[in-house]
Amino acid sequence: MKIQVAVIGSSEATGEELKAAYLIGSHIAIAGAVLLCGGRGGVMEAAAQGVSDQGGMTVGILPGIGDANPYVDIRISTDMGNARNVILVLSSDVVIAIGGSYGTLSEIAIAKKVHRPIYGWKTWDIDGIIACKTPEETVSAALARELSCKDTPDQS
Repeated sequence: MKIQVAVIGSSEATGEELKAAYLIGSHIAIAGAVLLCGGRGGVMEAAAQGVSDQGGMTVGILPGIGDANPYVDIRISTDMGNARNVILVLSSDVVIAIGGSYGTLSEIAIAKKVHRPIYGWKTWDIDGIIACKTPEETVSAALARELSCKDTPDQS
């Protein structure tokens, strides 16, 4: 089964955040992982475009019923507003946060509560987020950690 990576960040991102999201998306696709995102604009769209441009798979978990950004392959309409953040995080194996505002913060809080690993690029400075210096390092660290966890037998 492919690793599912949630990329979270602002729908009103800066140019620097959009560039980083695109690169992160590209590296997710090159690694053969699946991108999960909120399916809308900003960081979500840039990451999805990066994945799409590399021929990867994107899943958009939408807050409403309607259109996703043009780079989403699979659209999941929730009609749940911000509550869809729970579905996004719970459906992921690992979370990558890029910049972000309070919506991103809520996704980070959910990820911490359910013990999803969180890697960040210029995001909230919170205990439990592994800060990375470059977009490439962010994906590499997130996938290496996730791959090593999948190689470990379940102890439960």
